[in-house]
Parts: sequence; structure tokens; C-alpha cells
Amino acid sequence: MLESAENAGEVPGDITAAEAAAEVKVLSRVQGVLKRPGTVKAARGMSHFGEHSIGWFAAGLVGAALDKPRRKEWLTASFGVVGAHAASIAVKRVVRRPRPDDPSVEVLVGTPSKLSFPSSHATSTTAAAVLYSGLTGRNLVPVLVPPMLASRLVLGVHYPTDVLAGAALGGAVGGVLRRFMSRNKRSR
Repeated sequence: MLESAENAGEVPGDITAAEAAAEVKVLSRVQGVLKRPGTVKAARGMSHFGEHSIGWFAAGLVGAALDKPRRKEWLTASFGVVGAHAASIAVKRVVRRPRPDDPSVEVLVGTPSKLSFPSSHATSTTAAAVLYSGLTGRNLVPVLVPPMLASRLVLGVHYPTDVLAGAALGGAVGGVLRRFMSRNKRSR
């Protein structure tokens, strides 16, 4: 796919062939450095946990069950994570960028769609980290987000800009909802 796109001067998803080649090069290097049996196993586990935001949604439901005084906030945050995931799916359907398809990149996990931009795993993970940070009182972003972003590259299912855009989208959705939840709480 990349060769024919280079010949045409463009690739699907409105990026140039040179940009696509640069992303493939970065992706290939990341795999070369990080692709080890233990890393791949962990990345696959993270992939399954984050699929369709199910793991993050479930974590929010556990928070709601354990933190009864803030049950409503946990449930709102949980649905916010699902909403962020849905937003990423909507963007994917508009952009329609295909997943990496290059001989230098090994795909190490199955995906529910062939669309790549933005990474829904990055979106829902970042939204969860932002929203759940507000409820736990701990900054979960640096602990949760980088490993999930790296896992998508290790598995060869996203370009670097896919995971960065997903993190930005998830951060935006999570940030807006977190501010809304804070304002709501203060007005009570």
C-alpha cells in the first residue's frame, strides 16, 4: 500500500507519502527497540483491557461501588470514558486512515476495524486517567497514558500520530467533563 501511495504522492488520511514513510520509520524503530516477549505480552494484555474502553469503564464501576459518597461522579466519569471512545470512533469514520501496512512493521494483535486515526485505546485511556485522577486525588496520567500509547506502537496497529491524537482527544474530553463535574459539585 505504501509503495503505490508514494507513487501517487499521497496516502489515505490526508497525509503525504513522505509523512507516512516517516511515521512507518518511527514505528519500525519503536518495534525494534521495545518488541520483546514480555513487552508484547503486556501490550496485548493492555490491548484487551482497553478494547472498546471496557476495562476503563469497569474500573469506573468498581470506583462507584466502593466510593458510595461519590457514586454519581464515578458513574459520570465512567460514561465519559465511553463517550470519549465513541468520539474517537466518529473521528475514525471521518478520517478513514488505514492501519499501518508495511513490511517493516509487524502487526502483533487483531483489531476490530481497519481504521487507525485516532487511537481509540489512547483516547479512552487518557480520558480515564484525567477523569479518575480527579476522583482518586492522584495524577494517573503519567502512569497510565504512556504505557498504553507505547503498547499500540509495539503491537504495530497505530502510527505515532494516531496515539498522540487519541491522547489529545481523550485529554480534551476528560478535561471538559472533569471541569463540568467540579462545577456541578461546587454548585450543590
